[in-house]
Amino acid sequence: MVERKGRIELPRGWRQRRGQGARVAVAIGALALVFALVRVQLIGREEYALIAKENRLRPLVIRAPRGTLYDRHGQVVAENVVGYQVLLMPGPVDSMRAGLARLRPVLGLSEEQAARAFRKWRRARHLPMEVDHDATPGAVARLQEQRNRFPGVLLYEYPKRHYPAGAALAHLVGYVAEISEQELAQPEFRDYRQGRWIGKAGLERAYERVIGGEPGVRYVEVDAMGRIKRLLPEESGVPPIPGRDLQLHLDLDLQRYVVELFRDAAKMYREEVRGGFVALEPATGGVLALYATPGYDPNLFVGGIDPDSWQALTRDPAKPLLDRATGAAQPPGSTWKLATAAMALRLGVIKPEDRMPIPCVGGMRYQRRYARCWYARGHGYQNLIGGIKHSCDVYFYQVGIRIGLKRFLELGTRLGFARPTGIDLPSEFPSSFPAGLEWWQKRFGYKPADNEIMSMAIGQGPITTTPLKLAQMYVAVARSDGKAPAPRLARTDEPVPITLDFGLSPEQIQIVRKGLRRVVGPGGTAQLTRLPGWDFFGKTGTSQNPHGADHAWFVGVGGPWGEEPEIVATMLLEHGEHGWAASGFVANAANFYLSRRHGRPFERYPVPRERVARGLPVDWAWLYSEVTDPPDAEPVAGAGGTTPTR
Repeated sequence: MVERKGRIELPRGWRQRRGQGARVAVAIGALALVFALVRVQLIGREEYALIAKENRLRPLVIRAPRGTLYDRHGQVVAENVVGYQVLLMPGPVDSMRAGLARLRPVLGLSEEQAARAFRKWRRARHLPMEVDHDATPGAVARLQEQRNRFPGVLLYEYPKRHYPAGAALAHLVGYVAEISEQELAQPEFRDYRQGRWIGKAGLERAYERVIGGEPGVRYVEVDAMGRIKRLLPEESGVPPIPGRDLQLHLDLDLQRYVVELFRDAAKMYREEVRGGFVALEPATGGVLALYATPGYDPNLFVGGIDPDSWQALTRDPAKPLLDRATGAAQPPGSTWKLATAAMALRLGVIKPEDRMPIPCVGGMRYQRRYARCWYARGHGYQNLIGGIKHSCDVYFYQVGIRIGLKRFLELGTRLGFARPTGIDLPSEFPSSFPAGLEWWQKRFGYKPADNEIMSMAIGQGPITTTPLKLAQMYVAVARSDGKAPAPRLARTDEPVPITLDFGLSPEQIQIVRKGLRRVVGPGGTAQLTRLPGWDFFGKTGTSQNPHGADHAWFVGVGGPWGEEPEIVATMLLEHGEHGWAASGFVANAANFYLSRRHGRPFERYPVPRERVARGLPVDWAWLYSEVTDPPDAEPVAGAGGTTPTR
């Protein structure tokens, strides 16, 4: 650049270079524009078309109909009914608040319900707000009448889970609700998405992959303001895949009858009855009935339980959410004497016909410890059958001593007394059984003396069991092979594993059954609990309870005479004080099941103890007659009179 006579002269070629630069810049801009157009129109056509489509279309998750659950006779246990869901399409936060406020009086929502719906939506604002997952027919009718006021509201029908038997099946069947964020993080639900309903407990959870199905997708078209213009045809979305139906071993009629028995007991005792009941089919391990009381209505949980109902359940001192059949364990008391006898027979330390050398005179001493028998007057000398019949503690103290504490623990651990039964439910509570002598050292800081076996031999001390586990143990005696399969609720083609094997011969099994028959026969601890027409036998048990009255146990086994047993039932009656108190429940339930199974007339009160209480006639000659096998030795030396209940 040169300055001459007051003016500035630009160097030669500057204009050409500047024009050339401008042309290059224009060319580069044009190429960029062409590239952008090519990218939008050709390379990214599908991507941008999808974005445009997403701005225009909003997906709705369509719940899949869950599979229906049937009992063994084809009765419905869990089904789907029509439910109504009210959705508010997503938009600005202020618009969502205003829309929700307008919907409240129409749907009859409380302030808390509306606030809960808004909080849930804010976690996933791209999805529609679920204002009400279970709108009542009246609310739906009111909304339909005023649809012009709610252009962004969508109302559609969906398959809602329903449990016809209500509280009778609460702990067994479980319930369904929307998957939580914590569950979405679990590996088993890695392919699930938010908004999906899943089984939360019981069978619904255990067979989620079978009965849950696969949800579908349907689209709605919205305008720029997010208002619904139309619901697109179903073929434009993805249809849901229904879940598969499932048939159960459950006998729904028996389950309902058990509920009636508990209700009758509540009326008789004039107070709430708490306990658990399990009935199994020995041949298959199938669960015929499983009930715990008090319970709850699983229909309250479908889609999510309201806070007031939840607090009422969790604060109830009776603990209705506790499954007393599979989710709680208590000392089994004298019902455990079956396990002690089975171990002794397996090890060969006793012979059924031999009497123990020390007679029962109300107790015995061993290693500076004196342990009492429950019957202070004593049972005298007893063999195995008499020991079972009278539930003689002194007899079983001596059986346990012959086994020895160390061997008792080793064999019990191998038999799996501390392991769950393997039932097809997601939350079975394990029973407890010390794995070895070190258990006392770790828990209490001392080495146990050999006389510790005296408590364990009669089902006290560190042994606890659930009604389900105890029922499985008696299944091993109800089968001639001494084995018990894992209990099963669902009927499937998968083989059922054997999870308990006493290792007894058929002859040893028959000996144990003879003793159990004497329990319900003359002089037995449940002598007024015989069943006319059926081969019914069992064992009473009384569980010491440091927090109040003792708990009552009874396990019964029944079937036609001359054939293998067809039902094993266990009853835990909290604070029942004596095992005899629970025996009538089990006998009545077994009679109900067997009568229906074999087409015989059903007698409402077949058990003599109940007939006496109601002034009905009793065949005393039959009651005090011996059954098909020969009588066992009667007690001597210290025993006398009719044996009281235990």
